[in-house]
This record gives sequence, C-alpha cells and structure tokens, in this order.
Amino acid sequence: MANFAKIGLNNKVIEVLSVHNNELLDSNGVEQEFNGIDFLTKLTGWSIWVQTSYNNNFRKNYASIGYIYDEDRDAFIAPKPYASWILNETTCRWEAPVARPELTEEQTDNNNYYVWNETNLNWDLVE
Repeated sequence: MANFAKIGLNNKVIEVLSVHNNELLDSNGVEQEFNGIDFLTKLTGWSIWVQTSYNNNFRKNYASIGYIYDEDRDAFIAPKPYASWILNETTCRWEAPVARPELTEEQTDNNNYYVWNETNLNWDLVE
C-alpha cells in the first residue's frame, strides 16, 4: 500500500489515506507518485496530496494529522512539542536543547523514565 497525506491550509496534514500500489503504476509498471495523486483527486475531489512513507524511506517522517509538509525540505514535520526544542535539519525531528540522560540499569529495572521540564530546560527523572 502507498500512503498519501491530504494537505490543507498552511501545508498542514489533515488526513492520511492508503492507496493500493496498482493505482500508482504507469504504462511500464513503475510506481509514480502523480498517479496516486490523480487517483485520490478523482476519488475525493481534493487535489493537494503528498506521498508519505510508513518506513520513512523518503520525506523524513511518516505524515500524521497535524504535521506540516515543508516543501523546501521535502519533509513532514511534527508539531513543535516545546518552545525550546530545535529542529534537527537532517532528520526533521524536534530535539531538546539538552540531551536526555541515560538511565542506569537499576532505573530501567524500576521502570523509571525522564520527562522534559520546559521551565527548567532540563530532564526530570520520574521514579
């Protein structure tokens, strides 16, 4: 199956649909994105679709509702989780300004984890 993101105002993803791979085939049997877009446009009446990869083989991240399609980066980008986080230009994923500490074996065994504290701009251990 091929997956396509329906793009709305401000390049926001408003729906993701799957299309059978056969709908993408050209006359030489090669999958073409524009064939999927044409199929979905005829089916739904909506003309702005962008193919997304479940395995992140292209466009950096799998599209989900609320993501933004950045045409310049040709990537889907999740909403920014915190004001302090920075977009990694290589992965197009948001990263904390401070790396998350590693859990010790004991912490892992006790099901501890870290959560981001935006006020202190640091990671808090949850025990």
